Amino acid sequence: MSATSLPLEDWLAAAVRWAHAAGEIQRRYFHHPERKDIQHKGAIDLVTAADKECEAFLIERIEAECPDHGYVAEEGHRKSTPGGLAWYIDPLDGTTNFAHGYPVFCVSIALLDGRRPVLGVVYDPMRGETFTAVLGRGARLNGEAIAVTREAELGKSLLVTGFPYAFAENPLNLRLFDAFLHRSLSVRRDGSAALDLCYVACGRFDGFWELGLNSWDIAAGALILEEAGGRATQFDGGELDVDARNILATNDLLHAPMQQVLKEYGAY
Repeated sequence: MSATSLPLEDWLAAAVRWAHAAGEIQRRYFHHPERKDIQHKGAIDLVTAADKECEAFLIERIEAECPDHGYVAEEGHRKSTPGGLAWYIDPLDGTTNFAHGYPVFCVSIALLDGRRPVLGVVYDPMRGETFTAVLGRGARLNGEAIAVTREAELGKSLLVTGFPYAFAENPLNLRLFDAFLHRSLSVRRDGSAALDLCYVACGRFDGFWELGLNSWDIAAGALILEEAGGRATQFDGGELDVDARNILATNDLLHAPMQQVLKEYGAY
């Protein structure tokens, strides 16, 4: 089945419903920190009871409502199906923030047809903000159309980035942060790649770059950004694949200037 024949608006509505329900799970845990059950997947890579409950809930909804669809989720749930339709899920993007009581985190859900995202939902339960997009139909925040900025000068831009958990193992992370900090108006680092992409999409930031990401981090946000008029690629300008480990996402006007800095510092 091709993307053009999919009932995308129906599935978008379902994904929004699922995201809002998962967001309520997050809010419940956030306001009762004694229940978070914070554990370590790695030396500094956290997982909480909320991550696990949200993922279990989302997988249960997919199995119940779209049993012929596959899925890929951060905490390990996987299912392949012959049709090539699969949901990519980050049940709680920004776990470190969540675990420490910093209210910047979200639910990220995307539906892919083969390797191409065809719809995306990113829900921030603390601000009640729902970012959505359907391929070829624009991007929205709480139902209102959004668009990227028209800033074309790197020196006047507000950028955002993130570091992988093992950022110290690759000195390039800090070199790029320093480079962009000195060549832009400023750089923020909020700890949620999905929200970073959505914030570029709605004009709160002008550009975003990051290394060491996973498919569930970017599948929904990258589509939302592109449907808002932005551009998302690999560092070298190559087409963004959901399994790409790096991403450059901008309002399009800043893509070439940011790419030049990445090249200058050996990022590609």
